[in-house]
Amino acid sequence: MRFGIYCEMQNPPGKSHYDLTWEIMRQIEHADDRGFDVYSVIDHHFFQKFSISANPLAMFAAAAQRTKRIRFRTALHTLPLENPMRLAGMIAETDILTNGRLECGLGRGHAWLFGPSSLPLEESRPRYNEAIDILELAFTEESFSYHGQYYKIENVSVVPRPIQKPYPKFYTGGTSDITYQMAGEKGWGVFVPPLLPWKVLEGPLNIYKKACAEHGHEPDIVYIRPVYIDEDEKQIRKEAELALHNFLAFNASPLGSISSESKKKELREKGYGFYATGAMESLLKLTYDEIVEQEIGFVGTPDKVIQQVRNLQAKGGIGELAIVSNFGGIDHWKSIKTQQLFSQHVMPAFRSKSANALAAD
Repeated sequence: MRFGIYCEMQNPPGKSHYDLTWEIMRQIEHADDRGFDVYSVIDHHFFQKFSISANPLAMFAAAAQRTKRIRFRTALHTLPLENPMRLAGMIAETDILTNGRLECGLGRGHAWLFGPSSLPLEESRPRYNEAIDILELAFTEESFSYHGQYYKIENVSVVPRPIQKPYPKFYTGGTSDITYQMAGEKGWGVFVPPLLPWKVLEGPLNIYKKACAEHGHEPDIVYIRPVYIDEDEKQIRKEAELALHNFLAFNASPLGSISSESKKKELREKGYGFYATGAMESLLKLTYDEIVEQEIGFVGTPDKVIQQVRNLQAKGGIGELAIVSNFGGIDHWKSIKTQQLFSQHVMPAFRSKSANALAAD
């Protein structure tokens, strides 16, 4: 099992964007030192409590100059909002600047992104599908043409070319069954949403695993959870309770922009019905004890978290546990503490002695 870190770059009120950005950079450097395999950053705009990560490729290009081993992954590029011909070149250039350490998540994006981006919601799925076709062609053909509903291209060559051949590994994620089916057919990895309990995720993941098996691919599931570790349960609650509640609240904060009954009807009609179910709003009612008991966060002593990871591993197909160390506006030192203790106590339980020695170099 790989161990990664997932970051939304949630920006709490009163914190400068400059300070948060450089705190994340220092956390990436620390993650590299501690032997984490990959650092994932969301691609998101407009709602700063949710995220201020407007250009993860720029973050990765800068971080690559300050790190040695850790890989970088966008989680996920919002394809309907991108020009796929230009994005292909930007991905390739970042792959070069990271010396082949880049991975790319590709998704439709959250429903609330389309209004501020001035893009009709109904164009999300067809633009996404066309963008995937174009990206695959851009990386596998010297020149290509494409005739779709939204993109009409004649004899285009995309440069530069990436280091990794034919292109950096692709991932996707979301809440719709069709996404998990497509990922399994293509052999992509999948992210699961960081807020949903296993019982909600099990059905879509079974669709993914079945599609992988039918098309000769190995499942690669990235399971995301906020994590906080200490030997003292009372100290954990003192240090992390507010941030855990904020993590849920900040994730739900953009919902106000799509909460009218007319907008909910539109969401259901245009393939974003999850956002009209009230599932995210229901998380705001959870107590700290319920967050811990439902394992929405892996929170506890090192021994407890190790057992939670073992239970997760037994479910099959989990390629990576991506911990959220910076959540809900938590203090920088607490993020570093989480990364330090997780790498010191949890990761060695799942790695060979040689791998642990390499990470400690």
